[in-house]
Amino acid sequence: MPVVTLTDITLRSLRPTPGKQVTYIDKSLKGFGVRVNERGMSYVLTFGPERQRIKIADVGVVPLKDARTKAKTILAEKQLGIAKPEAAPTFDEAKMLFLTICDSKNKPRTVQDYTRLLNRHFSFGKKPVNEITPQEINRRIDRLQKTVSEQNHALVAIKVFFRWAQRRHYVAHSPCEGMQTIKRPSRNRVLSDHELAAVYNAAEKFGYPFGIIVQLCILTGQRRSEIAWLRRSYFAEGRCTLPGSLTKNKRDHNFPIGTMAQAVIDNIPNESDFLFPAQRGETVFGGWSKQKMALDLRCPIDPWTLHDLRRTFAHQWQRMGIKIEHTEAALNHISGTRGGIVGVYQTYNYEAELKGCYAQWETRLQTILKATT
Repeated sequence: MPVVTLTDITLRSLRPTPGKQVTYIDKSLKGFGVRVNERGMSYVLTFGPERQRIKIADVGVVPLKDARTKAKTILAEKQLGIAKPEAAPTFDEAKMLFLTICDSKNKPRTVQDYTRLLNRHFSFGKKPVNEITPQEINRRIDRLQKTVSEQNHALVAIKVFFRWAQRRHYVAHSPCEGMQTIKRPSRNRVLSDHELAAVYNAAEKFGYPFGIIVQLCILTGQRRSEIAWLRRSYFAEGRCTLPGSLTKNKRDHNFPIGTMAQAVIDNIPNESDFLFPAQRGETVFGGWSKQKMALDLRCPIDPWTLHDLRRTFAHQWQRMGIKIEHTEAALNHISGTRGGIVGVYQTYNYEAELKGCYAQWETRLQTILKATT
């Protein structure tokens, strides 16, 4: 790199070399110089053991003396250890990193939920995360007042995001401090036989994928997220094994697949390892709200949720006189009879007993369905 005495006259005399970029270093200030190419000229500064180079300004926009003063300030800060803090990332940049880290640590369903909630309800785009205010977040949360569950989920997601941003020192304080989710009374909804038959029949007509998911929720008693993430590779010899990465208690869960459930699975019209792969963007099915609303139009009973099906499953098993420990094993519960010290030493999974329980449940369900036709 040529060394010159940079003056205003020198700058006017410099000409670009076709096809090349040349940096002229100033004799009077170490590392300071001018980079010249066919697109124009700019002041640059090279410093540090790794010879880091930064652009200060364009020639013609900033006077030479001001650019040199700026370069001296930067060099002084570097030598004295007073480097300016890096600018905070934009919301989109921070969100991308947050979801990437979540993907390596959290369950797939959790990552899917965070992705959906942050993308749908918090469109802060290129705004720096440290400039997002509590008022801006509240405005977005307030839009969800008619759907309390979604409102709570959205608030939880943004609070988790900003706690993470605070730990990384992107923000001094989370703008979500003091914000609280709305407490809802615990649900105890159990579908009657007539309602259960109505839901099952409507789901059967509704078809793949959501209708099939609903049918399997009824037949197996598993959570909707566990059904949505089912893979063909989880099935073997009439049983399904859910890995701990999918279950709420993080334990592998093994349960039988009955005749009705197997017939439903056999009719699934795709050859992917996932039983319910997403059409675009996500890994597996994620259109819960829209599909549930569409199913409700075909099944006009009192309001119900997918988790009510799991509660109804447990209720029906108790009506049939199935032992509570067998019901808890089917649901993969570790509280109740499998909680505390008992859960530590009681490792028997009732595999043989559950096969009979599921067969009894399918017989009971068939009777319910026939009685309402």
